[in-house]
Amino acid sequence: MAREMKDSGVAWIGEIPKSWAISRIKNEFLNLDNLREPISAEKRDNKLGLYDYYGASGVIDKMDQYNVDDTVLLIGEDGANLRMRNLPLIYRASGKFWVNNHAHILKVKPDNSYSYMAYLLETGDYSVYITGSAQPKLSQFNLMNFKIVVPPVSEQEIIAKYLDTQCAEIDAVLDKTRTSIEEYKKLKQAIITQAVTKGVRGDRPMKESGIEWISEIPAEWKIYWGKRLFYETNERSEAGNEELLTVSHLTGITPRSQKNVNMFMSESLVGYKVCHVGDIATNTMWMWQGAIGVSAYHGVISPSYNTYRQRSEAFDSQYLDYLLRIRPLVDMYNACSTGITASRLRLYPEQFLSFKFPVPPMEEQREIVCNLGDKVGEVNTLIQKKERFLAELETYKKSLIYEYVTGKKEVDQYD
Repeated sequence: MAREMKDSGVAWIGEIPKSWAISRIKNEFLNLDNLREPISAEKRDNKLGLYDYYGASGVIDKMDQYNVDDTVLLIGEDGANLRMRNLPLIYRASGKFWVNNHAHILKVKPDNSYSYMAYLLETGDYSVYITGSAQPKLSQFNLMNFKIVVPPVSEQEIIAKYLDTQCAEIDAVLDKTRTSIEEYKKLKQAIITQAVTKGVRGDRPMKESGIEWISEIPAEWKIYWGKRLFYETNERSEAGNEELLTVSHLTGITPRSQKNVNMFMSESLVGYKVCHVGDIATNTMWMWQGAIGVSAYHGVISPSYNTYRQRSEAFDSQYLDYLLRIRPLVDMYNACSTGITASRLRLYPEQFLSFKFPVPPMEEQREIVCNLGDKVGEVNTLIQKKERFLAELETYKKSLIYEYVTGKKEVDQYD
């Protein structure tokens, strides 16, 4: 027999069982924000954070550096992720850890289930409680007044136990799928690296490359210093009406409009560096991760980035884009970058132009590009299929949690 329901009066919650109550976070949690500390350069540069983004951040694994020793929930206070929600907003944290001032700290009161409350808060719709657009913020006042549903603690514990079991099974599948996706990405990288450094013509005479990041290359391929192949450009936008481009280690060069970028945008693009079709653009701060590519777009990039152009069209643009982003070369970017810590590593033009590069005959470059188009396309199709499954399963998990924590579904006594 279905239990009797009532309107909660809260839009994101909807109907709830008649015996359940509506409350506010301030009535069910203790706020421990007074324990937070602003992030310091030392903590950031020593990589003490187990996770770090605009939202909940600041947990460390150093037992001698902590400001919290408890079992709590961390909730993002500010940053674009509050609106994008492309990363979790709620983190469960227990033990000794450090929390910076970008995260709220909530301790569940003893008469509630910690696990149930964690599930509940992750499903919440905080949109009307978040203020600001350029820098979204979930203030302490708004958070503490956020309305939640509170079942009797006995039901909270039943729901939490059921969801722990169900979510563990779903998480196992999610983890397996993520691992499979990473394996396919590694396979794709291996295919590309083999093709751009050895060609696609099978067994053939090889020679020592004399290049630190490649052993042998086909005998007829040539080798040149980067400064013989490229030169740095510094053209600036006068009107600022070009399309803004981003340079990522994941996607290369793409229009910002095609990406969800959690970064602030300048009011004017005047003075930004112009990037023409075929130019190389690098994110100087993230070159050590491989933030480089050959642009298929005309636009502008950040003034702090670097742009380069071919001296004599030695490379097919697509071949060059593949080449510049392979793992062995990215490892060289990392090794040759300078800086005190990882967050300050930079690869400057003098280092980039001092690298040696293999140059296959143009006909063979285009042959390699054609070959990779088919093989990489097949792997990308498999990756996309798994990513769709991942997204669908994550959506199902969120829906499952929501249905039970708000009482739309009841845990069967035989489950």
